[in-house]
Amino acid sequence: MGKLVALVLLGVGLSLGGEMFLAFRERVNASREVEPVEPENCRLIEELESGSEDIDILPSGLAFISSGLKYPGMPNFAPDEPGKIFLMDLNEQNPRAQTLEISGGFDKESFNPHGISIFIDQDNTVYLYVVNHPHMKSTVEIFKFEEQQPSLVYLKTIKHELLKSVNDIAVLGPEQFYATRDHYFTNSFLSFFEMILDLCWTYVLFYSPREVKVVAKGFCSANGITVSADQKYVYVADIAAKNIHIMEKHDNWDLTQLKVIQLGTFVDNLTVDPATGDILAGCHPNPMKLLNYNPEDPPGSEVLRIQNVLSEKPRVSTVYANNGSVLQGTSVASVYHGKILIGTVFHKTLYCEL
Repeated sequence: MGKLVALVLLGVGLSLGGEMFLAFRERVNASREVEPVEPENCRLIEELESGSEDIDILPSGLAFISSGLKYPGMPNFAPDEPGKIFLMDLNEQNPRAQTLEISGGFDKESFNPHGISIFIDQDNTVYLYVVNHPHMKSTVEIFKFEEQQPSLVYLKTIKHELLKSVNDIAVLGPEQFYATRDHYFTNSFLSFFEMILDLCWTYVLFYSPREVKVVAKGFCSANGITVSADQKYVYVADIAAKNIHIMEKHDNWDLTQLKVIQLGTFVDNLTVDPATGDILAGCHPNPMKLLNYNPEDPPGSEVLRIQNVLSEKPRVSTVYANNGSVLQGTSVASVYHGKILIGTVFHKTLYCEL
């Protein structure tokens, strides 16, 4: 009798497991392919071969790019090289990427940059905040940008018990920022089951020297985050739920959800077009190919533009889409004066004139 019960329980377990895995495959768009949408004037940036996970552009046209991310479960073409921050001047006719040297005693060997955000002080000093994963932990690094001889000066490392599995940040003041947590569990094995079970336990937190608090929760995997030009609204990508949350920012830094825009694709980093206020979203149309990488059948890339964000019917259009033959695993897109930079988690970087 005992053996029979054990067999029945095993059968039920395998059945449930199979159903959960099939549901997971459906959620991650395992069979989705994209129709190509490619601007005519595009070229790959030669200097960026190991990813460009996040991009932030100054009003002057200087673009900061984080490269070399090592993330559990993701491909990496340079596993033994530390991450870097690159700079591009988008005012140049044929812009190229240059590595920014880092001074100030920073541990460059363990540098593993993820999301980035620029802050410009009242005296026009530029600071770059970088989510870093040294030894697979999560910290936020603060650098000062030296423009005369382009470089970064390390100033400070921020650590906190709530800063775990940090993905992206949006800086709004000196040491004041929102940050997203993309996984509840920090163990990679448990994180995998977190995805399979579709647990929505992640959050957005606010950090300042005086106060650290969770300001929005219930995300399946809070990912990219950015703010509107007037800083009244915060936009949060939930990559696993395939949507963008439009949040109202209050004086006490709390966030209230106004609406959710469903996109049907895995939304990674978000940027705002400074000329229009539109959201640009780097997306993964078939993330199963990221998790199970095959160079013969690579993951595709997708960039969406969301117009009239606050209206009842936002307009969503495709700016770029490719099946992986040119660009694999798009994570971000950022625009400046009719030019767009499209970055990836681990692959190349595309520059286009729109």
